[in-house]
Amino acid sequence: MEDIQVNENKLGTMPIDKLLLEMAIPMVISMLVQSIYNIVDSMFVAQLSEDALTAVSLAFPVQNILIAFGVGIGVGSSALLSRFLGENNRERVGSVAIHGIVIAGITYVVFALLGLLFTKNYALHQGQNPVVTEYTKGYLYIVTIFSIGIFFQTLAEKLLQATSLTKYTMITQMSGAILNIILDPILIFGLFGFPRLEVKGAAIATVIGQVFGAIVGFYFNKTKNHDIKFTSKRFKFHGDIVKQIFWIGLPTIVMNTIGSLVVFALNTILKNFGSSAIASYGVMFKFQSFAFLPVFGISNALTTIVSYNYGAKKKDRIKESIGLSIKSSFVLMAIAVVIMWLFPKQLLAMFNATDNMLEIGVPMMRIVSLSYLVAVPAIVSVGGVFQSLGNWQIAIFQSFLRQFIILIPIFNLLSKTGSLNVAWWAFFIAEFTNSILCMFILRKEIKTKIDIL
Repeated sequence: MEDIQVNENKLGTMPIDKLLLEMAIPMVISMLVQSIYNIVDSMFVAQLSEDALTAVSLAFPVQNILIAFGVGIGVGSSALLSRFLGENNRERVGSVAIHGIVIAGITYVVFALLGLLFTKNYALHQGQNPVVTEYTKGYLYIVTIFSIGIFFQTLAEKLLQATSLTKYTMITQMSGAILNIILDPILIFGLFGFPRLEVKGAAIATVIGQVFGAIVGFYFNKTKNHDIKFTSKRFKFHGDIVKQIFWIGLPTIVMNTIGSLVVFALNTILKNFGSSAIASYGVMFKFQSFAFLPVFGISNALTTIVSYNYGAKKKDRIKESIGLSIKSSFVLMAIAVVIMWLFPKQLLAMFNATDNMLEIGVPMMRIVSLSYLVAVPAIVSVGGVFQSLGNWQIAIFQSFLRQFIILIPIFNLLSKTGSLNVAWWAFFIAEFTNSILCMFILRKEIKTKIDIL
């Protein structure tokens, strides 16, 4: 009871600026480490060849769908758990955690089977040369069949986050990421007596890092997280808890899955401009993740704060946290945009960029990065507010509108000009339109759900 009271005081009474900073910084650091290891992963692969880098870029949509389901289950579990903490419903707190573990396990089995059955066809349908196809196939077999770590690591992190133990979230992510970075060159290039596995080595390093992160995360939940009791003795499977976990986490799953399908569609269009265009876009996407993840860290912290205070009926704290999140996210995003404008050649050179990649990549990074600034209100609204309030319909609608209705058709249309420099502006148009819509809906949600508390 004492531990629950400590968390209640912290999430319900600590000044919002201090609370958001304390919760977000460890998540921002851990996510930055996560994005750095993703970049480093591609940097090592790029040392092999442009074909290897292209293969990893083509594999990304599938890999991101795995992450989407892992994060969605974690977000749904943590947000629901935070709400029960706010209501001081201790019995359901432990039940939510166990349900999350069961759902994560079932989801892993499904994806492992899908990877086993469909990876070869996916690689063949990319329409690349035989080397790229073989690289893509080998990489995807490993990251799908052995994807158990991504589901359980993400769940462990979100459970720690839900109970405000964000420093352990940071350690969990860093442990898996650092191990991945260490193993990458060893397994890719065959150092210290290990066989040279090339792209498969990068995949093996990734899954080992994820499994290790999952072990570390659940160790911290078991030993440090006193709000959650992991016991199956009195556990009963409740359909309403499963429904609520998916209800809250569905926007994350759908939006990230939509994002993966969009990358697949864009790669299909970019094939017309050659493999260098796909490789360049893949590199840019790595840096885009680097730019967005700190904002996602703030958004995730906001999810916990809004969920708790919504359950505790503290509307002023909710509104203050939303405003502060948008302002701080904009500052972080502006820094990223400045870097991508000033140093695009240097960033691309980190991936052994060819002359063709530089010609495509430099203007691409400068144009697309402008869309990051106008995307901030949408990220905070969807990730931090709409999901916390369980309004997944809005989150899914805006994601579908932004990417399928606006981005892909406009990108395809502008690409018909024969100039990618023109086509890249589709990103700015999509993000700007989406943010206007999200700000309008956010004001409505505040009036109808928060102001009446």
